[in-house]
Formats: sequence, C-alpha cells, structure tokens
Amino acid sequence: METAKLVDGNYWDKRWQEAATGWDIGHAAPAIVEYMQTVKDKDIKILIPGCGNAYEAETLVQLGFSNITLLDISETLVHQLEEKYRDCTAINVLQGDFFSHEAQYDLIIEQTFFCALNPALRQAYAAKTASLLKENGQIAGVLFNRTFEQAGPPFGGTAEEYKDYFGTLFEIKKMEACYNSIAPRKEAEVFINFKKK
Repeated sequence: METAKLVDGNYWDKRWQEAATGWDIGHAAPAIVEYMQTVKDKDIKILIPGCGNAYEAETLVQLGFSNITLLDISETLVHQLEEKYRDCTAINVLQGDFFSHEAQYDLIIEQTFFCALNPALRQAYAAKTASLLKENGQIAGVLFNRTFEQAGPPFGGTAEEYKDYFGTLFEIKKMEACYNSIAPRKEAEVFINFKKK
C-alpha cells in the first residue's frame, strides 16, 4: 500500500480544528527533557516530526539548543506554531508529510508521532528516520509498551516489536521501561535511544 494512502493530512487537520487532541499533555515529556539535559552540543540539528504543540521545542530553546525543526502534516497546527514561534530564530516550522521530508539531522525526537501512524507504516518510519539522520545520528524519545482495546490512533506496540523494526538500521543503545512517564502512561512506555548504524 502506498504511503500517501496511509498518511491523511485532512484527518489530522480536522482533529486540530476541533481541538480533539487527547494526546496533548500540556508540557514537554519528562523523559525527553531529562535526556536532552545530558546532550552537550547545543548546535546539533534536531527534528521533531509530528510535533503537535511542540512543548519539547520550548524546553530545548530554554536549554540553549539553537537548530530545531518542527514538522507536522496539519496546516491548521502549523499556522498556529508559526505564529507562536515567529520571533524565535532557533525554531523552524514546516508543514508536510514526514515520509516526503528531505534533510539531514543529528537527532530526531520521538514523542507520540510513531503511535499516531498506521502500523503498516512502521517499517517505513524506521527506514525514513535512518535516511534523515547523519552518520552517527540518533533517535530518542518514548514509545508505548502496551496495546489499546480501541481502534487507533494511538496504536500500541511492544519492545520486541520495535527491535524488529529498528534493529537492522540502528544500534539499540537504550530501550527500557520509562521510569519518569507522566502518570496516565506509567508503566506503559519505553524510553528509546537508537544510533544509526
């Protein structure tokens, strides 16, 4: 099945227009903040795909990071983010499909994007992520480690499944139970840090 048929910008645009954004936690994910506090090079190129309200970007700027790209397929959301960050030179906001995006990054931050994608796209996501990363580039963030009874999104998964998707393209530096998840996701997430092979 073609990627384009599985990525529906109109669906996500409607969700933002109707404020049907139950995934939005209102702040940066603690696990990502803690990880980024350990990253010393503040000039690395960072991509946050499927960025949503991009609370992580605000925190990254506060931490001194200077080259952050936000990418989302929703035109409605992107207009909001462009207005929100119009005076912030550290943040570049782009509207588009992740699978069509072309650039090179040192780090991709994963926060509720992977789980929003149709599971049929997971292998393509891993491959696209690898193609967007420079040599020794990394992906870090959180993935669900649970299944959902209702039809997604969000779509759940398991650590074993993720090893299958990412293991051939990435060195799995870390994939372990996330000890600092927000309360509603406690014991339901893994923190990941994969390095491009």
